[in-house]
Amino acid sequence: MKKVIVALLLMLPLLAFAQEKKYVVVSVSAANLRAEPDYESPLETQALMGSVMEVLDSSNYWLKVHLLEPSYTAWVNRLQVHPCASSVSSDYIVKAKYSTLYEEPSERSAVICDLVRGDLLQKPVRDSEKGGSCASRSRKGFVAVTIPSTSRMGWVRKRDLCDPSTLDGNGQSIVDEALSYLGTPYLWGGTTVKGFDCSGLVRQCYLMAGIKLPRNASEQLHEGEELSVEGVLEGRWDHLRPGDLLFFGNRQTGRVSHVAIYAGNGHIVHSSMVVRYNSLLEGSEDYYENAWRLLYARRMLH
Repeated sequence: MKKVIVALLLMLPLLAFAQEKKYVVVSVSAANLRAEPDYESPLETQALMGSVMEVLDSSNYWLKVHLLEPSYTAWVNRLQVHPCASSVSSDYIVKAKYSTLYEEPSERSAVICDLVRGDLLQKPVRDSEKGGSCASRSRKGFVAVTIPSTSRMGWVRKRDLCDPSTLDGNGQSIVDEALSYLGTPYLWGGTTVKGFDCSGLVRQCYLMAGIKLPRNASEQLHEGEELSVEGVLEGRWDHLRPGDLLFFGNRQTGRVSHVAIYAGNGHIVHSSMVVRYNSLLEGSEDYYENAWRLLYARRMLH
């Protein structure tokens, strides 16, 4: 009985958190969202810092959340999120593959947390107690920022950040983004530079071009403009452009199980065991062994 009472007491703060705070925002570089409230449960997806979620339920120190963009429902550890409004503004996006949030504008300073490409940060708000604004602080090649919807301020190398509104990519920039991840290990549910699954890689590459796609390949299939795949495996790919998406799967049922980014000249970049560069033409030295499973092609750029 004593153990039950202790467990209930431990859950009270979490229950209050879930009831009073309808929305939370990711406050770590990449939050892991799982199928069930358990670390041994499968990884469903990841959410970058600045991603907003609606709280649906709670269990122990886990929150059941609905990730607003891209739409996804799963469980997240509550220490990876922070209460917020239904939407959160962002002033900076991390453009470096990896970066660090420091307590002071120095790489010798104490570390607050790590950052990865695509994370969102805010400018510090006016500090009324100090009678001034630190929104424009820049010192020694560093910029003052805060983790979204928190008061935790730190410093990031200026060269690692850019304005999210300046993201404007094209097909070739999407391919170049994908090529920059070559050799990155495959991770089921992965959507960050720490590890990708096939659709996670696609979404990240388009995200850094200023385009937001759905999370899974089966959803990405319904975006953009349909293209013909007739003759592609025989070397007729003049109608394809770099950045187009190619979908692979079961040729009998039409069910999609893999997506790749067309890189031009009959090649693709995709996350399959690792992020790799392969040819669609049989007999090529770098031939993709499952190219024969090509089903569909879509164009997201016009």
